[in-house]
Amino acid sequence: MSVIRWTENSSPRSAPWHSENASPAPRRTLVADDRMKADDAYRLTCEGTALLWRGDFHNARQLLQAIGRRVDRRADRGTPGFGTSPSESFHLHRRGIRHRARVLGRLLVLLDDDHTLALRRAPDVRQACLDAYGPSTGPTTVSLKELLGVMGARQWRAKGIDVPALGARIHPHYGVFAPVRGEYVDLVAHTALPSAIRHRPATGAAFDLGTGTGVLAALLARRGIDRVVATAINPRALACAGENAHRLELADRIEVSGPGLFPEGRADLIVCNPPWLPARPTSPVEQGVYDPDGAMLHTFLTGLSAHLRPGGEGWLILSDLAEHLGLRTRRQLLAAIDASGLRIVGKADVKPRHPRSRDATDPLHAARKAEVTSLWRLAVRASGSA
Repeated sequence: MSVIRWTENSSPRSAPWHSENASPAPRRTLVADDRMKADDAYRLTCEGTALLWRGDFHNARQLLQAIGRRVDRRADRGTPGFGTSPSESFHLHRRGIRHRARVLGRLLVLLDDDHTLALRRAPDVRQACLDAYGPSTGPTTVSLKELLGVMGARQWRAKGIDVPALGARIHPHYGVFAPVRGEYVDLVAHTALPSAIRHRPATGAAFDLGTGTGVLAALLARRGIDRVVATAINPRALACAGENAHRLELADRIEVSGPGLFPEGRADLIVCNPPWLPARPTSPVEQGVYDPDGAMLHTFLTGLSAHLRPGGEGWLILSDLAEHLGLRTRRQLLAAIDASGLRIVGKADVKPRHPRSRDATDPLHAARKAEVTSLWRLAVRASGSA
């Protein structure tokens, strides 16, 4: 584990550094408190200096917001995020997000032995940190921005997210993509099950690959499939899916398996909702949206035929946002399907309902407005057929 070092009250101090997005430990750290001016904090953090906060917790939050506003104003004056092509606009937009995250990530706090945050007016963050980080191993420094995300995740986990298609709430864990976009869940809820399952429901089996919170596995089980295997590579997702299966009293029908994408054996239905954009994530939760080079998508396609039972189907849930952003073409997607020995037997489409699709100030608005999410029904191509 990396260590950060600073001087406080004329004495050298140090503590382990933890970053969920693998940011390196800052090379220079100064102690800051309520006397720190926002302009000074912005200048120092832009220069690469980290600020270890020792003042009031609410003042730290306000300072973080003030630094964020200065970053945004600088971006508006410099590179507004619009390029000469959709892909250039996307990459400029992502570059701005990475820069903003780096700068804001340099305002730090120190967690004590039991995850206690010993700042004036600080909330009790122990349970939130225990959920996200596990048992404390001693004092640890983290960015305030990350800690606020940990605290927000705890609230989501406790309250849950209503999923109308499921008729229940799903409780996401920290670092697991939450089912906040209901259109892809509705596609799985309303698409007719493969005939192989309809004809033998008692022995039907389905795989939910990259299950995340387990929402699609739960939906398939609620639709009457007797055995659903939910897989994930992320240990947090495995724990989250297992917990949600128990909450929904579906643990006898949902088997959580991993880490890995494909489980052993074959199934009548294999569902996969991979990250939609072939780009690098900047945080754990972004791994549900961004996947470098579309690795999970291609692993699903190339492995599908070896894991489908005769007459079975693979359901690929995928947005075409990457196509509108110039990150992938429809021809490339169809070629990957064909090269995997698969054929398309049907497709269902839905337009997005989330607010960002209507936000004209978003630099990616044109692509988001045109976006369509599809459920591609795939089957193994018969030998000798083109």
